[in-house]
Amino acid sequence: MAVRRLPNVPVADLASLEDSELLARVKALPLPQHVAIIMDGNGRWATQRGLNRVAGHREGVKAARAVVRAAHEAGIRFLTLYAFSSENWSRPSIEVTTLMTLLERSIDQELPELQANNVRLRVIGRPNGVPSSVRQGIERAVAATAGNTGLTLFMAFNYGGRDELVDAARALARQVQAGELRPEDIDEARVGQALYTRGVPDPDLLIRTSGEMRVSNFLLWQIAYTELVVTPTLWPDFGARDLYLAVAEYQRRDRRFGKV
Repeated sequence: MAVRRLPNVPVADLASLEDSELLARVKALPLPQHVAIIMDGNGRWATQRGLNRVAGHREGVKAARAVVRAAHEAGIRFLTLYAFSSENWSRPSIEVTTLMTLLERSIDQELPELQANNVRLRVIGRPNGVPSSVRQGIERAVAATAGNTGLTLFMAFNYGGRDELVDAARALARQVQAGELRPEDIDEARVGQALYTRGVPDPDLLIRTSGEMRVSNFLLWQIAYTELVVTPTLWPDFGARDLYLAVAEYQRRDRRFGKV
């Protein structure tokens, strides 16, 4: 379905608007149903300020909170945040331990606001290898928000796009082995139903912060026709205004899904 665009309104001009005016402008046009974000740049943000990387991750948590609020305010239905990749375990152990502690604390701290804003939390990724205290905290928050009907917030944690495809292939293979499915019946729809994000529309918009031009093993199947917006802004500096400007850029585009 084509998206109505913002004709003759450069995003640079929209940037001069007050936050409330900018929000009203993007809400006046069809919004992306699903926004995914690669939250990159915490370490560089800290290094530029002479701080350790942990300080950058703490600020990154604050940015995530602001963006969830902004997505809720705009009326976006699904938001997926790339919180911790399966490759991140290879980082220095002190950094990984700190990230786990930050995550565990932030889940407990953010739960009341998620509830107040009717946000449903879901987690995608492999549970194996995750510290039990972190896993249990995540499970509590997921269960507590399961009945919420507003924004669905996906946290990609211990997530890898290739891992997801491997897990989907294994699930389909088990169905074939059990005689529940014929190999020739495997199509895009069945693969989609075997993914972590089954039942959820693919992202309309993928935002990457910090200016890096790569997708970093994130939602590899789901972003086949997703619109990409890359910003040089480091994640701790990314906020509601940045989200709305990215949505405005999305609204200017004509999505053809490979068609002329």
